[in-house]
Amino acid sequence: MDMKKLMKQMQQAQAAAGKIQDQLAAQTVEGSAGGLISVTMNGHGKIQALSIKPQALEGSDAEALEDLLMVALKDAESKADDLQRQATQSLGLPGGMF
Repeated sequence: MDMKKLMKQMQQAQAAAGKIQDQLAAQTVEGSAGGLISVTMNGHGKIQALSIKPQALEGSDAEALEDLLMVALKDAESKADDLQRQATQSLGLPGGMF
C-alpha cells in the first residue's frame, strides 16, 4: 500500500475521531431514579448536574437515598455509553473508545 495514502487515511481517521470527541462533549443524557433524582452527564460520562427532589429526603433514610443515587448514576452512565457506541460505529471502532 502507498505510504502517502495510508498517512492520509490515518489523518482523516484522527480528524473524524476529534470531531466525535467534540460531539460527545456537547451531548447530554439524563438518568433518573423514580422521578426523585436525576443525573445529567455529557457523552463522555462526566457528571454535569445532579437534582434531588425534596420528596427523596423525606424520612431521612440515607440508605434509600444512596440506592436512588446509584440507580440514577447507572442509568445516565448507560445512556452515555450508548452515545459513545453510536458515535464510534461510523469509524468502525469498538464502543467506549473515547
